[in-house]
Formats: sequence, structure tokens, C-alpha cells
Amino acid sequence: SAMPSWVIDRYGPNEVLRFSWDMVFPTIDFPNEVIIKVHAASLNPIDLSMRSGYGATALNMKRDPLKLKSADSEFPLTLGRDVSGVVMECGLSVSYFKPGDEVVWAAIPPWKQGTLSEFVVASGNEVSFKPKCLSHTEAASLPYVGLTAWSAVNQVGGLNQNNCSGKRVLILGASGGVGTFAVQLVKAWGAHVTAVCSHDASTLVKKLGADDVIDYKSGNLEEKLKTLPLFDFILDNVGGSTEKWALDLLKKWSGATYVTLVTPFLINMDKLGVADGMLQTGVTVGSKTVKHLLKGVHYRWAFFMPSGPSLDEIAELVDSGKIQPVIDQVFSFSEVPKAFLKLEGGHARGKTVIDVISKK
Repeated sequence: SAMPSWVIDRYGPNEVLRFSWDMVFPTIDFPNEVIIKVHAASLNPIDLSMRSGYGATALNMKRDPLKLKSADSEFPLTLGRDVSGVVMECGLSVSYFKPGDEVVWAAIPPWKQGTLSEFVVASGNEVSFKPKCLSHTEAASLPYVGLTAWSAVNQVGGLNQNNCSGKRVLILGASGGVGTFAVQLVKAWGAHVTAVCSHDASTLVKKLGADDVIDYKSGNLEEKLKTLPLFDFILDNVGGSTEKWALDLLKKWSGATYVTLVTPFLINMDKLGVADGMLQTGVTVGSKTVKHLLKGVHYRWAFFMPSGPSLDEIAELVDSGKIQPVIDQVFSFSEVPKAFLKLEGGHARGKTVIDVISKK
């Protein structure tokens, strides 16, 4: 009834990560849940943020909305959002999967226990059959970044395979997990892609299909981009000061959209509490949206949304060869702290993956 798992007992630097042999085995509490035996997991920047306590206020509200549990009930907390593995057990209302299905992948939302563990619980609607052409370690690199990019480009940005052809798309921060996925996605849909990344990632990003690659370190990025034709769509993974000038690169009054994945939502809640945080967030996004609408462009926020059906669509793109996983490094389960440090060092070229099944 216990299992090996990487947990944290408090928020903080990398030293808070602890290997435990006796984490409580997950149980099915709702009829739509499945238990997955984890073969591989991967790390995302949100794991670093969560280890340090980012978003704790909002996530705890989501974990326990009615305040039924004691104050510090989130610990011991298991991090890790991506899983590729095998279905072990299904709730009564799960008809789509059965125990022994070798081939599932999922991204588990951040308010649930994570995947750096031998087993994990997911809702049936978060799970999908993994692409047949990928190994578990390859598959584990995609769900969280794939769904984040999908949410930004398709659900929020409104791009799809039928309306993307010939559109000019700019991707800021193109060499990380979300960026490498987004480049391939809009390219598969026929867009013209301009990618911004550091010089040493440009070969990789070109190989993924980017038409123009711009090194953000060489000279003034803003001036460089202003010499190019205007864009129909901008995906911003970088945030910060970019927002001040990036919207000027969009075509005016033509439905062009800027979507940013760098949102203050969880930070506002940590700083201001739930009600004021949501209010502040709403006011910010409202005022920015209106300000930019008056200039003839759309301003939107996007974030990760768990979704089995979207993973089904992503799996099709992978199996048809249009999207490939981009893996920077694979670590064994015993090397999880090392993997966190690797991610923390920045300059990722694709994803940091954990091979959970290898007992090394």
C-alpha cells in the first residue's frame, strides 16, 4: 500500500526534494478516475515554480475548496505533470480504458499529486492513448507543453488546420518545451513561422520547420522584428518587457492576435489572496484587452488546460510525423534532483525527461 515517490515537505530550493519509499498508494475516489503506473515523466518550469511555493494559495483552494482538511494538507507533495504509462485500475464509469492498456499519456493538473512517483491518479478525461510511434520516455515529454501550446494557439488563439495556411506567426521563446511544440504545430497547419531564440538553438528550431530564426541576443530584437512584414499571430513564452512592443508587430484591424503564456494569475492570488487576486487579474486582463482592441489587435492570456480529447488530436499529429518530441536529456528516477537543477540552469533545448521505470 506504499510506493516510491519524490516529494517535498515544504516549499523552497532544490534541497527540499526528498525520496520516499512509503508514499501513500493512490486510490480511486471518483468513478471517472484511473490509476496509471508511471513509466516516464518529464519536468516543466511549473515544477520549479511549485517547488518554490508559487501559486500555493490558488492551488490549495482548488485542492480543498471547502476547507475540509487541516491547514497544511498539501504535504508531502509530489511534483511532475507529465506521464506516459499503463492503466492499472479504472473507476466504475470509465469505459474508454481498461486495466492493462499499455499505451496512455496524460498531463495531470497542478492541484493533483504529481507523476514523479510509481503510480498516479488521473481523471479519465485527462488521459489519452499515447502515439504508437513513441517510446514512453519520448511520449512523456509532450503532454504538458503540447496542451499548453494547444490551448494558446487553438483554443485561445483560434488557429487550426483550416485557417492557418500562409499566416505569419511569431513565436517568442521558441527553443523550450512549449516553443518547440508550437513551431511544429503551426508549421504543420501551413503557417509561415518566425522564431526567436538564442543563437545556439537556431539549428534545432530551423530543423523543426521555422522559416526565419532570430537570435534575441544579437543586437536590438525589437528593431530587427520591426524590419519584417507584420504578423497575424504572436505567441509569447517570454513575457516581461516584450509585451510593451510586441503588439506593434501585429497587423491592425485584421483579427490579428497576441497570446501570452506569462500571466500573473497565480502570483496575484499568492500576494493578494483569492478574492482580491482574482479581481486584480480580471481588472488587468480587462484593461489590457480593451486598450489593445482600440488599436485594432486582440490581446489574450492562455494557460495549460488538461484535456484527453486534445491529446488525441496531438497523438494523431505525432503519429503522422508532423510533430516530434524534442528531448534535451533523460534522467533516471534516482536523479530527479539533478534533473531539477538542469532545468533551473535554463537554456533548455526541448525537454528534461525522467525514466521512472529504470530503477537505477
